[in-house]
Amino acid sequence: MFSKLLLLRPRLLAYWQIALHWWERHWVKVLAIAFCAYLAAERNLTLQLELSTSRPAIELSRSAEGPALTASQPTAVTVTQTIDPAAQQAQRAYVQRFKKVAQAEMEQFGIPASIKLAQGLLESQAGESPLATRNNNHFGIKCFSRKCAEGHCRNFADDSHKDFFRIYKSAWESYRAHSLLLKREERYQQLFRLPKDDYRAWAEGLAEAGYATDPQYAQKLIRLIEGLQLQRFDHPA
Repeated sequence: MFSKLLLLRPRLLAYWQIALHWWERHWVKVLAIAFCAYLAAERNLTLQLELSTSRPAIELSRSAEGPALTASQPTAVTVTQTIDPAAQQAQRAYVQRFKKVAQAEMEQFGIPASIKLAQGLLESQAGESPLATRNNNHFGIKCFSRKCAEGHCRNFADDSHKDFFRIYKSAWESYRAHSLLLKREERYQQLFRLPKDDYRAWAEGLAEAGYATDPQYAQKLIRLIEGLQLQRFDHPA
């Protein structure tokens, strides 16, 4: 056995010298390939972690009890929006119910029907919020009077007067109150210098004028308008 190993020794030394020679010529390439493989594995692991820890999409909605005109509560939203079929059906039913009212208000006051419908949808949760069902208040309009007659307003949150919201006899009366509010309040006057069919500018203008404190308010209105194609009601046949 020992004699066989002695006979193989020259051959093994020759193989070893060939391997050393190959390594001296190609070690840079080997290290480069190994580094690229490491980067690829690291990138794949990072992507898997990002996908596994991403936040779920949330439905676009606002609290009906939250303030609307001058003190709406900020609502966090993600870029991705998911709405269940029941919510979509409620939104479409709301639009079908109030589209002619919104168009009539547009003709009389110059407020785009798409904007009015989108605000009504957002502020009233498609007419299903307690503020809409109990007060007929579809735009979150508050009461700032300290001498209110019975049935003029209602408190939904606590005993603070700032949480009182107007009560209307009908949803139509709420739509008219919204038109008068925008038309009479000084801070909204710049809106009426905008084209009636520029719903994006109107949405951004309402947010800039302080209709709501939600930083995503304009984007929510625009998503509702484009998602439900409400802009078609700005051009009545």
